[in-house]
Formats: sequence, structure tokens, C-alpha cells
Amino acid sequence: MIKRALLLVAVVPLLACGGSGTSPCAVLTACGAGAPTPVTVFAAASLQPPFDKIAKQLQLRENITTTFSYEGTQTLLAQLKQGAPADVFASADAAHMTAAQGAGLIAGTPKVFAHNRLEIAVEKGNPKGIHSLSDLSRAGLVVVLADPSVPAGKYAQQALAAAKVTVHPASLEPQVTGVLSKVALGEADAGIVYVSDVVSSGKVDGVPIPDDQNVVADYLIATLKNASNATAADDFINFVLSADGQAILKTAGFEGV
Repeated sequence: MIKRALLLVAVVPLLACGGSGTSPCAVLTACGAGAPTPVTVFAAASLQPPFDKIAKQLQLRENITTTFSYEGTQTLLAQLKQGAPADVFASADAAHMTAAQGAGLIAGTPKVFAHNRLEIAVEKGNPKGIHSLSDLSRAGLVVVLADPSVPAGKYAQQALAAAKVTVHPASLEPQVTGVLSKVALGEADAGIVYVSDVVSSGKVDGVPIPDDQNVVADYLIATLKNASNATAADDFINFVLSADGQAILKTAGFEGV
């Protein structure tokens, strides 16, 4: 009796979806359980929190499964130039996207999909009393930055120059998430990251940088010329640019377009 009840539980949803005269294969397709379409996205490390959420929505709505490679933008570009397979490239600056175009990697015209600003990441409670970029030059303070080859590192250098501040970082990280991690773990007193990093982390506090010293980062996205799934790539980009995609980005601390 128990076995029969279990069988009914398994069969009833299929009947409700496809009807008693429909083959199991057709039923699954009608229910939206066909084979998912894969898409591979190379994205700047700072995009992981919102892009992971966007991927979940795409899977639910359009049965697209997304595989991500999150690294510093410069690392992603180097991998693409070496022939790494991907469908979408999302850059944290215009310079690396322009370089990708120059290398013949991009199909169509890249689109700006978000903006970001810099912020000083400090330990929770700001125990070292850091309130400005000038504080980062204090003796005894352990400061980490992203390497200047990374967009976040390049922007940090521009912000420090605008503030006329010289900092001797304890380390230069290959991606901005490395800066965030060291501050969150207490291995550094402060670092310059994106506003979105502070918002999404929840493990550090942020100290605002005034507009006259700050840098606005433009994030660009494009389908790659050798994309295996160009249609799914376009679907991913369209969702990022949609109202729902923009809302996810804004919740993560990015500024929309």
C-alpha cells in the first residue's frame, strides 16, 4: 500500500503537466525540464555576488546554466588571448575591453552595464580610526591594494594621486577580492576596494572617498567572437541590462546605467 502511494505521488505531477496520453519525453519538455543551454562567462572578480544571482534567475526563467570564471580583468583577457573558451566577457574597465576588441576577440559592440566607485575597506568597527585616504599613509598601518595591472589597482593609484597621498602597500593583490579578504581576515588594517565589495561582503566596514578623489569605474560586457553559444550569451547580456538585472546589480552596490 505504501509503495502504491509513492507511485501515485510520482505520477500525478506528470499527468497534471502533460496529460495521460503524452509520452514521458514530451511531458518533460512541456514542463520545461529539457536539456539546459550552457553559457560560459569570464567576469571581473568584483562581479561575483550579483552575477551569481543573475545566473540563478536565468536558469529558472530560460533554462540557461552559467559557468563563471571570476578573476582580475587582466588575467581573464590574457586567458582569452591564449584561446580559453568562453561566450561572454565582462570587464571592470574600458581599457581591457578595448584591448579585447583590438585582439579580434569581440563580436559586436561592447555595452556599459554598470558603474562602481571606490571605498576604503576597514575592519569591522574601524578600530584604527581610518577616515580618509590620507590616513592610509600613517606609520604602522598595514595597507593592501590591488596590483596596478588590475582595474581596481589602477583606480586606487588614481585616487591616491588625486588625494596627494603616498602609500607603501604590504602587498599588491592580483584581484580586488584579495584586498577585501585580507582586510576581512584581519591580515590588513585597510585596503581600497569597490563600494560593491563592501556592500556584498558584510565582513568589513567602508569609509567613503569624496568625489573629488574618487574614480568611477565603467563595466563593459560583450559576446565573444568564438562563442559556442552566442544566443545564450546574448540572453545573458540582455538580462544583465534588463530592469531585473540592473536591480540585482544595484542591490549589490553597483550603480546602474
